[in-house]
Amino acid sequence: MSLRIIFMGTPEFSVPTLRALVDAGHDIAAVYTQPPRPGGRRGLDLQKSPVHQAAELLGLPVLTPLNFKAEEDRAQFTALNADVAVVVAYGLLLPEAILSGTRLGCYNGHASLLPRWRGAAPIQRAIMAGDTETGMMVMQMEKGLDTGPVALTAHVAIEPNMTAGELHDSLMLAGARLMREAMLKLEDGDLPLTPQAEDGVLYAAKIDKAETRIQFSRSSQDVHNHIRGLSPFPGAWFEMEIGGKPERVKVLATEMATGMGEAGSVLDDALTIACASGAVRLLRLQKAGGKPMLAADFLRGTPVSVGTRLG
Repeated sequence: MSLRIIFMGTPEFSVPTLRALVDAGHDIAAVYTQPPRPGGRRGLDLQKSPVHQAAELLGLPVLTPLNFKAEEDRAQFTALNADVAVVVAYGLLLPEAILSGTRLGCYNGHASLLPRWRGAAPIQRAIMAGDTETGMMVMQMEKGLDTGPVALTAHVAIEPNMTAGELHDSLMLAGARLMREAMLKLEDGDLPLTPQAEDGVLYAAKIDKAETRIQFSRSSQDVHNHIRGLSPFPGAWFEMEIGGKPERVKVLATEMATGMGEAGSVLDDALTIACASGAVRLLRLQKAGGKPMLAADFLRGTPVSVGTRLG
């Protein structure tokens, strides 16, 4: 036996789960993903999402409605006669007609330990808050934002220097394994559901560009968490003078360091930067329009004197 599944996802994060369900022998009735968006070097070419591309390689039918406001899109979903819908980072809030449009409902793979970090950016927010653990959860979807009962949980440690990109990859693979297990249990009629706790609710708001600038006036731990939580995208940045004009420089990796000085000042020739308390050492940087590079390579092309103030 196998389940007839509608899969709904968009970014690279969703792809391993789609492949895991195919490998498990389930019948994928259709794949829903966000419509192609302008992209490419000049931003003129329409780019299919990673899930769209993966589905085509797997020979699966792909549907890309802008939303589910049109009755014909809702009817098409229901007409697929699926047992269940699996949702992983699809990017749309689903209306009641879709949530109830399959025999067994919709199950979501969410990258946090609910009810902590409901919402759009749970990976980044967990690191920025200094959490030492997060995880993947398979939850049954309902109308509220990530409020449904939880079926299965996989815990993932957040190491002290781990970036959002590294945690993303760990959770991506853990989520694929967990959803495969969940669908097996659902098929057997043995999938447990536990209501979420009422305490400890936190919302992971979408990352705003206005919060990406590094504030060395904060503690070194806060600065370190901020930088790694935004690495590699969108990237935390500071401004410094290069070639006689101010330029933005992204910081993609740091480590905690010792040292004291005026917040934002360079303390040594290894790019140790003073914070309000303590210091951080910049390990990987990226100039505007350039490639990421190690601090030593950055310094060879852009000397930075001790005492320089990074703004």
